[in-house]
Amino acid sequence: MTETRTALISGASRGIGLGIANRLAQQGYSLTITARDAARLDAVALDLRAAGAAEVVTVAADMADEDGVGQVLAAHADRFEAMSALVLNAGVGTAGTFAESSMRRFDKTFAVNVRAPVQLIQGALPLLRAGAAAAPDRGAKVIALASIAGVYAEAGLSVYGAAKAALISLLATLNAEESAHGVTATSIAPGYVDTEMSAWIHDRIPPDRMIAVDDVVEMVDSLLRLSARAVVPTIVMARAGSDAYRA
Repeated sequence: MTETRTALISGASRGIGLGIANRLAQQGYSLTITARDAARLDAVALDLRAAGAAEVVTVAADMADEDGVGQVLAAHADRFEAMSALVLNAGVGTAGTFAESSMRRFDKTFAVNVRAPVQLIQGALPLLRAGAAAAPDRGAKVIALASIAGVYAEAGLSVYGAAKAALISLLATLNAEESAHGVTATSIAPGYVDTEMSAWIHDRIPPDRMIAVDDVVEMVDSLLRLSARAVVPTIVMARAGSDAYRA
């Protein structure tokens, strides 16, 4: 009997999330995808089905909205009995010195980059455990897109780096609690990746000096093929030509 693989991907309409969704569609996954733009999601869903996705569920939601996150979880649970992979890709970036960072910026950054992942993981755990039980050799995976700024402090990225550091810590604790049951987690912490989110710094770092989206997709694909016996807590991806300690 062919294994039914399902994944929930946040921030799936563009950039890294879209790249991951395309790769999993090509492998025949059933997908739940979410982003804020409903029309964009519908267009992406058509492409994913054409690429080979067994089924695609779309949910337009803002990850800063607790009810929206709940709707995403409910939509996956209503259609699928398990979850093979939870990909936490949705995020917001913020730059500015520690002295000038506003609490409004802090609240939004932590809501999307920390609170939403906590809510998604907590809500998805029963489905992930079911996915691990259905495929004990492979288990179920949680993969979060963090940032190198969450590993190495960088001037101008205090709030963003703190949020990503919290995300890395959360996944490390998830491994301590759940990896023995087949649910393993990895934070991928790249420097600047060539996406729309990084366009603000093109005057200093041009796109051809950034990490390619496909490099991150390859990393996610490799992680999803690991056995349940292997735990990779954090992967740092640095830009070529940098000192490897900054975004």
